[in-house]
Amino acid sequence: MTKSQAFDKLKKYCAYQDRCHSEVRTKLLSYQVYGDTLDEVIAMLIQEDYLNEERYACSYVRGKYRIKKWGRNKIIQGLKLKRVSAYCINKGLKEIDEELYIENLRQVLTKYIELRKSRYSHHQLRQKALNMAMSKGYNFNLIENILQSLLPK
Repeated sequence: MTKSQAFDKLKKYCAYQDRCHSEVRTKLLSYQVYGDTLDEVIAMLIQEDYLNEERYACSYVRGKYRIKKWGRNKIIQGLKLKRVSAYCINKGLKEIDEELYIENLRQVLTKYIELRKSRYSHHQLRQKALNMAMSKGYNFNLIENILQSLLPK
């Protein structure tokens, strides 16, 4: 595949949705584009603003915390798996509205508790809700504060 063919394919790939550098690199490798050509295509994509890791991090954070209702820890872990820079991760985390973040956790816990309240004892339900929220990436202290209001001891 020539450099211009790869660039045209990747323009469409990046225009469809925001992509990170590692996704683009993987896509180029799947097209058997290597070495200097790979680096040149990535540089061209960045230069023409098809590829912007800062923008990617911001949209990733918005999607994960608003739609999937993930916590900060899981979002950070996901971005690190995509090999996004620490600067871009921090920039993306600024997209989180604290009130909506707390409300998301409250909704997730309320829904979880309502669905399981008849199956488990108070203590088991509290522990299971805590574990679920931790697996979604929320901070222990924040979870505890909300559980205090939903499931008083």
